[in-house]
Amino acid sequence: MDVGVLIFATDYTIRTDELAIALEERGFESLFLPEHTHIPASRESAWPGGADLPPDYWHTHDPFVALAYAGAVTKNLKLGTGICLLAQRESIVTAKNVASLDMMSNGRFLFGIGGGWNVEEMNHHGVEYKTRFAQIKDQVLAMKALWTEEDAAYHGDFVNFDASWAHPKPVQKPHPPVIMGGETDYTLARVVDYCDGWLPRARHGFDAAANMARLKTFADKAGRDVSEISVSVFGAPGDQATLDSYAEAGVDRAILGLPSAPRDEVMALLDKYAPLAG
Repeated sequence: MDVGVLIFATDYTIRTDELAIALEERGFESLFLPEHTHIPASRESAWPGGADLPPDYWHTHDPFVALAYAGAVTKNLKLGTGICLLAQRESIVTAKNVASLDMMSNGRFLFGIGGGWNVEEMNHHGVEYKTRFAQIKDQVLAMKALWTEEDAAYHGDFVNFDASWAHPKPVQKPHPPVIMGGETDYTLARVVDYCDGWLPRARHGFDAAANMARLKTFADKAGRDVSEISVSVFGAPGDQATLDSYAEAGVDRAILGLPSAPRDEVMALLDKYAPLAG
């Protein structure tokens, strides 16, 4: 099982390029960055993580820009969005972002996506909360066409374009893996329908064996080989016994959380976690 990390990359956090070098030196497999374009000051939507929303959420860098810096100073570190709020992004431009980053990093990009929770943030982008996942499916299918077809066209309810040329194409074939965040049965249905991997959070505990069985049930019903669907546990605890249980159950990747903190604090925690990466 591979071990990566996630961090809210902000204007007061260790620089992403410096962090990427340190991760690769210590044997970590991947770096995942979340995103929020902004946080509406009304704060009407409750944060699923608790009462007080941390300022990290409105200080995040754009993940594609930050990951490009990480990729430029490393050779093997995989670069992931964890998660990209896809419904808030224009599809053709995002397909270009993904393909460009995958090409420039020699095929190291992992496209983590999700629906998000902040209704007001979505509304500012013209996105309706209730239809965001229908929109995301349209977007993923449209982007797959742009990544894999020379004369790509797509006509859906949310994305609509005639035959077009779009380059570069991604290095990874047929395209970078699309991995869906979330834990519900609805999420698993989406994963087996149009994604390449599952990105569940460990925030409230993650029974690896039970959840791998859940995934297999959904894959079997959809006629998909579950071995072709990766599982990356997001926010995994930095505990060897827990990680061993994940690996035993067949989890492909554990993603440890790092604080949005200055260099010295983050580096000290990295040194503590380094044996887990080995």
